[in-house]
Amino acid sequence: MTDYDIVVIGGGNAALCAAMTAAEAGARVLVLEAAPKAYRGGNSRHTRNFRCMHKGPLGPLVDDYSEEEYLADLLKVTGGKTDRTLAQLAIRGSEECLPWMQAHGVHFQPSLSGTLSLARTNAFFMGGGKSLVNAYYRTAEKLGVDVFYDAPVEHLELEGDKITRVDYSHDGQAHSVTPKAVVVASGGFQADIDWLTRAWGPAARNFLIRGTPFNRGVVLADLLAQGVESEGDADQCHAVAIDGRAPKYDGGIVTRLDCVPFSIVVNKEAERFYDEGEDVWPKRYAIWGRLIAAQPDQVGYVIIDAKSLDLFMPSVFPPLKADSLEELAGKLDLPAEKLVQTVGEFNAACGDTSGFHPTELDNIATTGLTPPKTNWARPITEPPYYGYSLRTGVTFTYLGLKVDETAQCRTAHGPVRNLWAAGETMAGSILGQGYLAGFGMTIGTVFGRIAGQEAATYAN
Repeated sequence: MTDYDIVVIGGGNAALCAAMTAAEAGARVLVLEAAPKAYRGGNSRHTRNFRCMHKGPLGPLVDDYSEEEYLADLLKVTGGKTDRTLAQLAIRGSEECLPWMQAHGVHFQPSLSGTLSLARTNAFFMGGGKSLVNAYYRTAEKLGVDVFYDAPVEHLELEGDKITRVDYSHDGQAHSVTPKAVVVASGGFQADIDWLTRAWGPAARNFLIRGTPFNRGVVLADLLAQGVESEGDADQCHAVAIDGRAPKYDGGIVTRLDCVPFSIVVNKEAERFYDEGEDVWPKRYAIWGRLIAAQPDQVGYVIIDAKSLDLFMPSVFPPLKADSLEELAGKLDLPAEKLVQTVGEFNAACGDTSGFHPTELDNIATTGLTPPKTNWARPITEPPYYGYSLRTGVTFTYLGLKVDETAQCRTAHGPVRNLWAAGETMAGSILGQGYLAGFGMTIGTVFGRIAGQEAATYAN
């Protein structure tokens, strides 16, 4: 067994950023990835973009996106539940990350139709997250980083203020390694449905897991049990409304539905329950998983008409289609009379729609309707009619390891001298609730680089 300076636990964006940074600083690095090679990369495989502060045009990004505006966007979606010091560190660090990403093999492309509202704020990866992950693995290999796949970590031995041993399995056998430093970048616990159910209650049994089935929180639970401090709540997570036909695990970005702002959303009783037009989708899409989770049987239904069909990114599954609302209700197993009534009441509350603008707040709102629809409120009158079922899709959980500005972990007695964390496993320090499109990749990239540098400095 090679003597490694640093073990990085996890195989996604944050882990690879840490591994490459540490290797460039002269450290001998081993990456332990729980997934098989074909499924390497964690949730990063399913990402599309990276939210980036910039003063003027940068790469594919147009105009500018200031630190103040970025922070205001984050404070809005989190309701202020964030560590401002760490949040500003992530935001400020994002600008220099984009050229760093390009230098490490990532290619960018202009925003796609249906995502034009993000052209100023989010840089899209050419080929998506899978291409980014593959590029990073190629670069890591050139830098001499070793990677073991099918290598889940079971235990980190914490003695006093140091990790002295990492236990993992590989090729069906138990192994141990004694690195000088450890970076944990192994995600949340969302793929452990029992843990999710303990946090959320029985409703969680009906949740779908958008990302990798390998993020089961084993390392997180092991460290918390040994007194490493946590941040975030177990029942907070990045949860979005996804197509109800998605698989239980690993459906990814293609199962997300972006049609809510141009629709009405009803529950199984065919009743609306929230303002579909509250804000532009990249800022508000992440509240809908929680809203759906609170409905009977944790299910909702999107209703749109022909004029809205081309306004959003298509899902991997085509919508159900019908010539009448009664026929659509039958296909969605909704009470037809009630759906017709709900749509009729919505249509009657709509007013002048001449200022309709699908990519920005247009104040085309309902009048006298509860709940209101405050933007993009157009009558649903043009057949054929279309419907999707919605379920709660969990991306990652926010309970994680507490870190400081150097990404270092700690116990009640002080810092753990050789333990750092990056990515989803510490994102709860910044995301107390809610989510901002592309921000998970920002946290992973900024803190992955910080953790890799700090671990290498310690090891050297």
